[in-house]
Amino acid sequence: MLDRKPAVLFVCLGNICRSPLAEAAFRQEAARAGLDAEVGSAGTGHWHVGEPADRRAQAVARRNGVDISAHRARQVDAADFMRFTHIVALDRDNLAVLQRLRPREGAALSLLLDHVPGRAGEAVADPYYGADAGFDTTWADVTEGARALVARLAP
Repeated sequence: MLDRKPAVLFVCLGNICRSPLAEAAFRQEAARAGLDAEVGSAGTGHWHVGEPADRRAQAVARRNGVDISAHRARQVDAADFMRFTHIVALDRDNLAVLQRLRPREGAALSLLLDHVPGRAGEAVADPYYGADAGFDTTWADVTEGARALVARLAP
């Protein structure tokens, strides 16, 4: 897998808040760094399949120069472990689900904030049930993680 272009899948629970924001932040950081990478996002749960990103996630992305209005939630599937070189969870619970689903061979698994010095093991907080301001915190975290991951993957 080391000789192929990076392909990164970001995973949270419903694929309507954190993982679409992480995907957007990674796309933005990869473009800035000139990194050619495939990127996507998915959820471990099925509840929101086919739905757009949460309106608050869309708003914070828009405020930061990214349009995620075309995003539609999907559930992670077995083929993702071969399609992507890296599957990056946004919290420990979703990482545990991915570890159970992962076949013997396939994508490297990690938490997004594992890539940020001093933040290994930390989760990106789920802003879904909180106030709108929580989405700004999530954006800051996913941007920091995306920047660190791009730096690691860039040639």
